[in-house]
Amino acid sequence: MSITIVGGGISGLSLAYFLMEKDPALDLRVLESEDRPGGKISTDRADGFLCERGVNGFLDNKPLTLELARRLSLTPLRSNDAARKRFIYSRGRLHRLPESPQAFLLSGLLSPCGRGRIIYEMVSPRGKEEDETLASFAKRRLGKEAYEKLIDPMASGIYAGDPEMLSLKSCFPRIYELEKRYGSLIRAMLKLQKQAKKSGKGVVGPGPGGTLTSFHEGMETVIASLRAALGRRLILSKGVRSIDRTGKQYRLLLDDGGVMESDSVILACPAHAASEILRDLDRTLSDRLSGIPYPAVSVACLGFRLEDIPHNVNGFGFLVPATERRRILGTLWDSSIFPNRAPEGYVLMRTMVGGARASGLAMEDEGKITDIVLDELKEIMGIDVKPDFVRVYRHEKAIPQYNVGHAALLQEIDGAVSRHPGLYLTGNAYRGIGVNDCVENSYRLAGELHSKI
Repeated sequence: MSITIVGGGISGLSLAYFLMEKDPALDLRVLESEDRPGGKISTDRADGFLCERGVNGFLDNKPLTLELARRLSLTPLRSNDAARKRFIYSRGRLHRLPESPQAFLLSGLLSPCGRGRIIYEMVSPRGKEEDETLASFAKRRLGKEAYEKLIDPMASGIYAGDPEMLSLKSCFPRIYELEKRYGSLIRAMLKLQKQAKKSGKGVVGPGPGGTLTSFHEGMETVIASLRAALGRRLILSKGVRSIDRTGKQYRLLLDDGGVMESDSVILACPAHAASEILRDLDRTLSDRLSGIPYPAVSVACLGFRLEDIPHNVNGFGFLVPATERRRILGTLWDSSIFPNRAPEGYVLMRTMVGGARASGLAMEDEGKITDIVLDELKEIMGIDVKPDFVRVYRHEKAIPQYNVGHAALLQEIDGAVSRHPGLYLTGNAYRGIGVNDCVENSYRLAGELHSKI
């Protein structure tokens, strides 16, 4: 049985690796259209700085990604303790996010009424909508102020999305299920913590938990190791234009005019790329895939001398609520999160621009984006010097958006795919955008494919 994986990002590479582990003699190849694998996982090393062009880590709360690292003989690097200190920009200054009930009561981020409204969450009624926006859920359960100051920037930080569009059920399924089961997030947290204490599992909550984790030389470390493990099975600069089917085999028409045949094809590329590839094979499936939006995001990495930064950067960084009407989504203080990100005496800041609400800003030229970021950092952090280091990475189609209707759309996509035996879809466009999700989905799919060999 021959298997062709289209897309050499973390989903395609990890899927190939898991398949190769199950059967080293498997007729397997991975086609990547770019001249490098990894997709949005890409690390840039220049002038002593280490910049992540896209993905900057994964949470250590899921064992499979850590197990993959172990199998590849990699040593994960967990973020510094300082990374627990996270901030929200509000009313002209940075407010530290409270990490305990006591800190929450003393925090100036929310007004006394806003804090009281969160406590009322314990008796707020359950939602009636099957697929509710994140904004609607947050306002209903936590109140408008908590939504604007806490939930909105969180959605920007994770999805670069608009919570007035994002689906709670698809983006945060655990929170959706906790409300269904317990009727209240606070009551759920109290019960879960009580159960965890009895079982000795430690403190748990409704959020994902875990510690941000990467590698000493950046996230591209895992890509390089997967590339080495796959060897000749990975073929770079080999894009797929379209797919058709002849008998029991798929024919892949390549960008260079060549043709490949395969018993099974897995599209591990972004949904918009899969949509184009499948247009001739199944127009309905292609149209459904094109319905998953990808806003533009730019990442600006700026390096400064530590002595030129008036604000304490011993923390994770900050996010900006939409109500503040700033032109950035937030800034991570990368050199405080992980070691080896900046030379001695320097700091590296990583700022996100664009997203679902302002994709146009992300597509400005590099000089304009740099000016926007410097203007915002001057207002927010008081930085009034030119950076010693600048890198801007633009992603025209950055993060897939799980908007309301995403779950129903997936059902239609799954139904359409089922009409084509041997065709599969995987990647972060469907059921989880993070590295952990991609690796877990690839592991499950590898098991399914192997069972059919």
